Amino acid sequence: MKKGRTIILGLLAVFVLPFGISLAEDPPGQKAEEPQTWRNAPRHSSGVAPDPGANADIAIVQVMAAHTYGWRGYFAVHPWVIYKRAGETSFTRYDVVGWGGGTVVRKNYALPDGLWFGSEPQVLADHRGAGVDALIDQIEAAIKTYPYPTEYRSYPGPNSNTFVAHIGREVPGLDLDMPANAIGKDYREITNPVGLSSSGQGIQANLFGLLGFTVGLQEGIELNLLGLNIGIDFNRPALRLPSVGRLGMDDVASAGDASASVPRPAEEAGEATAVGPSS
Repeated sequence: MKKGRTIILGLLAVFVLPFGISLAEDPPGQKAEEPQTWRNAPRHSSGVAPDPGANADIAIVQVMAAHTYGWRGYFAVHPWVIYKRAGETSFTRYDVVGWGGGTVVRKNYALPDGLWFGSEPQVLADHRGAGVDALIDQIEAAIKTYPYPTEYRSYPGPNSNTFVAHIGREVPGLDLDMPANAIGKDYREITNPVGLSSSGQGIQANLFGLLGFTVGLQEGIELNLLGLNIGIDFNRPALRLPSVGRLGMDDVASAGDASASVPRPAEEAGEATAVGPSS
């Protein structure tokens, strides 16, 4: 009995403490002087993406993620993919947005590296230069085969993380390692409970993103309980924790031409036109 109680308390600590860390890193009410709503939350360029004009001759792919809007941001992230082929001077962005009805797969819904309703994006994968045009072909093919183009559920999925995880499975060359707080990345229907992980380089077994496990080179070992993930990454040592996502070494997959590093000035992009607290 005592042993069982210890196990339960240990599990509670593992899943609750990361939320406390997330809350401490971003206390409520400190993002802006005035209360933010989805109508006034900033959505301008963060400057995270390279300047597509200055890097016109270089093909670029980036996967980004930012904390979701409102209280859900303490638990989950919203991801998207941007890309440009060699010779293009602007990015194309794709993400899944549950606001507004109809198809949830949106093209250029917001600025390529825009703040997600006040939250700055982090880069999850970064590929530039030789071979990236072919990678873009694979990404576009994967977008067309996304199995839930008209479905959206914030929890447990399918949602924006389910969409980007699908791209990762179909395009293993992305070397995509989605963080532990990408709730929905492990969503699998009961008719397809076993398959590739979201990196396309590991295996996972899961039921509706609520119960299962993942083992892979990028993901390490990760357990899923009620949509909350905990694990350890051996590739670049780090703990994989709910709410926090990743605690340890950075793990941004990068390949190609490292010279394509001219940032995109935030002031040049202006304000995004997207509306609605979609994720």
